[in-house]
Amino acid sequence: MMTGFFDTTGKMAIGSRLRLLTDKITEDAAQVYSLYGVPMQPKWFPVFYVLSRGESKTITEIAREIGHSHVSVSKIVREMVQKGFIREKKDKTDGRKNLVGLTAKGLEINEKIAAQYIDVNNAIEELTSQTKHDLWKAMEEWEFLLEQKSLLRRVQEQQKLRESSQVKVVTYQPKYRQAFYDLNEEWISAYFKMEPSDYKALEDPEGHILKKGGHIFVALYNDEPVGVCALIRMNDPDYDFELAKMAVSPRAQGKSIGWLLGKACMEKARELGASKLYLESNTILKPAISLYHKMGFQKVAARKSPYERANIQMELVL
Repeated sequence: MMTGFFDTTGKMAIGSRLRLLTDKITEDAAQVYSLYGVPMQPKWFPVFYVLSRGESKTITEIAREIGHSHVSVSKIVREMVQKGFIREKKDKTDGRKNLVGLTAKGLEINEKIAAQYIDVNNAIEELTSQTKHDLWKAMEEWEFLLEQKSLLRRVQEQQKLRESSQVKVVTYQPKYRQAFYDLNEEWISAYFKMEPSDYKALEDPEGHILKKGGHIFVALYNDEPVGVCALIRMNDPDYDFELAKMAVSPRAQGKSIGWLLGKACMEKARELGASKLYLESNTILKPAISLYHKMGFQKVAARKSPYERANIQMELVL
């Protein structure tokens, strides 16, 4: 019945399936301890095993060794102290530390459990021999890979890929005039204040940008304008175009819209034979600066700017 459920849900239910498998093993583990007359709970085993090698340790050392949280180990230690299996004592060399070690009762269990170790290990080996895939090795691989990049991070990346694939970048049309103004006004007002140069470009994008040889791109998500960017023709000996007026709605961030708009501008500039792009920004806009670096822009010496807010200039060699 449950196999059918997991066949239907697929890999998105991996957490539930692993939890079900863990529950089955843990339920049997409790009965295995009982079979050998060992009065211990399965969740105590990692702490017990570390201490069974004879050396007393701090809770921090145990937590680091078994990969559990300090809080989790502290709780297990308290439970095992109450059962009389382990004790806490002050470290003779450092009175600020508490050391945890097995009591005489704990040492007795350590002797009794030896046979259990042998039989459990042989049972697992037998189970492994009957499978096509080595679960132990697979777990090692998963643990390593998830240590490099968590499942959450991987899902976030897939979400970003899927959503960015639904973004369409189109060239400016008069129907996007209000969106061009609103999106820019929204982000500028969130961090700075609108300046005269902003009003000139935003109130008349056709006359200020397009008729002077520039281009404007609009990002659509679900057919709604959520981002804009302009490629402004420059009358400059060093630069052909300025990348400017990039704005993305806060409601649509995380979909690579800035990258897609920047890429569209770069491709258009190359198509027009440009050799260099120029932009101005402000260093408090860390995500934007990071995006520009990702696109290949590098900081250049400061130039006179029509904007009070500009404190960094960057260029891209195409």
